[in-house]
Amino acid sequence: MLNLIEVRNLKKAFGTNIVLKDINETVEKGQVICVVGPSGSGKSTFLRCLNVLEEPTEGQVLFDGKDLIHLNEEELNGLRQRMGMVFQSFNLFPNMSVLDNVKLAPLRVKKVGEEKATEDAKKLLKQVGLEDKAEQYPESLSGGQMQRVAIARALAMDPEVMLFDEPTSALDPEMVGEVLKVMRDLADSGMTMVVVTHEMGFAKEVADQIWFMDDGYIQEKGKPQDFFTAPKTERARAFLSKMLQ
Repeated sequence: MLNLIEVRNLKKAFGTNIVLKDINETVEKGQVICVVGPSGSGKSTFLRCLNVLEEPTEGQVLFDGKDLIHLNEEELNGLRQRMGMVFQSFNLFPNMSVLDNVKLAPLRVKKVGEEKATEDAKKLLKQVGLEDKAEQYPESLSGGQMQRVAIARALAMDPEVMLFDEPTSALDPEMVGEVLKVMRDLADSGMTMVVVTHEMGFAKEVADQIWFMDDGYIQEKGKPQDFFTAPKTERARAFLSKMLQ
């Protein structure tokens, strides 16, 4: 399998607070990785280091063989276009329709023509079940709908990997399922995904590998059935006993 992302000796400190402590991992093309662990364990910081939204203190992040940390801003932005990112907050432009939110980046960044950008955006809205909301504005949507628009917007750049930073944590419980369904469909389509999540059912069902993070390290990794039925470390056992009560 082709290593799409490779992390070598990754460290991240904020002043004297060391958040990530020497992480070495690879993400293969087509893999779905779910990163789980207690709050404050470094999961979101780790995810943001993968596309250098957070600049590592030490180490390397290689994407498709190129070290992102030593690229200039233009080169880095070029590679970031190939990495879609979905955050906890939806970050939609409130003054633009749903359709315009989705097609903005292809128009501006990729210089796609108006007709093709519109056609592609409509297909993506259909994919996430929101084709009927194309002309509406974000404020009229539910949180789950806004997050699905955010996913469509990230997909509009035709990325090779999707990074999700706790995409359901800001949602009401009844809206979580609709977002997870879109993510399941993406995983089924072969999209490479790294997902920071508290949704253990989703992780168990969709992930190829679980990475359990605590105290700035990946403490344990393995196939979902192994991790959830027979975690190897005491920390993972303690975490799961709380999460699966």
